Amino acid sequence: VQLQASGGGLVQAGGSLRLSCAASGSIFADNTLGWYRQAPGKQRELVAQIISGRDTIHKDSVKERFIISRDNDKKMAYLQMNSLKPEDTAVYYCNLRMRTLMGSEYEYWGQGTLVTVSS
Repeated sequence: VQLQASGGGLVQAGGSLRLSCAASGSIFADNTLGWYRQAPGKQRELVAQIISGRDTIHKDSVKERFIISRDNDKKMAYLQMNSLKPEDTAVYYCNLRMRTLMGSEYEYWGQGTLVTVSS
């Protein structure tokens, strides 16, 4: 499985960006797609995730501003980011965790896409 993230860039505070994550390879039905971010000097943190049943979780600081979604047919995940703030500046990574019927777990990371929000 490979993940390809795209859509990052430079935007002014208050602006919007849409990140995309394209997955290739065999995706098991029991899976969770997520977006993480890592700001300079900080640890990587979960921003939002969506499970195969379309239940979603969003970090408190991005609720009402970011929306995660997925298109299972296209093997795509998206992160719509609105009302961006300078503190949202980070490298954003897409993540895929899968579990087989036998209980084996696999995890994959995309290469990251840089989001820079200017004040």
